[in-house]
Amino acid sequence: MLKGKSAIITGSTSGIGRGIATMLAREGADVMINGFGDKAEIEALRQELAKLCGGTCLYSPADMMKPAEIKDMVDQAESAFGSVDIVVNNAGIQFVAPIEEFPVDKWDAIIAINMNAAFHTIRHTLSGMKARGWGRIINLASAHSLVASPYKSAYVTAKHGLVGMTKTVALECAQDGVTVNAISPGYVMTPLVAGQIPDTARARGISEEDVIQNVMLARQPTKRFISIEEVADTAKFLCSSAANSITGANISIDGGWTAA
Repeated sequence: MLKGKSAIITGSTSGIGRGIATMLAREGADVMINGFGDKAEIEALRQELAKLCGGTCLYSPADMMKPAEIKDMVDQAESAFGSVDIVVNNAGIQFVAPIEEFPVDKWDAIIAINMNAAFHTIRHTLSGMKARGWGRIINLASAHSLVASPYKSAYVTAKHGLVGMTKTVALECAQDGVTVNAISPGYVMTPLVAGQIPDTARARGISEEDVIQNVMLARQPTKRFISIEEVADTAKFLCSSAANSITGANISIDGGWTAA
């Protein structure tokens, strides 16, 4: 489906990003992965994805807090692939604390990585997509782009802002063959979510099991975590011709969380 296309997926060395990178590679797209982790494990992933796509897989260690490194990542991908046709803004971090105790450096990092980084990847890739008459921009938001939770002021702010950016850019390129959409999952068991469990337990003064059952899954009527594959399949659909007229949308995959 995506042979001849190329994609950048930020925050893709683990979790949802890795799942989406794997899905796009399986569909034949050349991919650039990005993120932190063990060098040997990342190289093994890069080789695995190259075999899957039957083409090229690159790795960029670009820090999503640093605009210059984001530009270098895009330049590297364009030089190697000839174009960047798909951008998946997935990189994200989390921190949980009451707002009056929220560390300023954590606030700045969450806004930079979860929201500002998407601005930089889009501004460096959109012109090329418009010129070629085809492009897909997918921003990984969250159920927290629609509803709030206590102790997550920075994350909720960033995800609301990311959806606002999604809608705005979608309108700006609506006649150019480029679609811009957000995917808003509920709780997916990823390293990011796993890391929230002890922080939330500490902030709320409850056990980690209580966090899982009575905080996280309490909000999802299906009472189960969303799978990475479900999110990746939605990204695949948004890259298909069946989604040509879907733009500016925020697609919820949250087990009914935001239906109430």
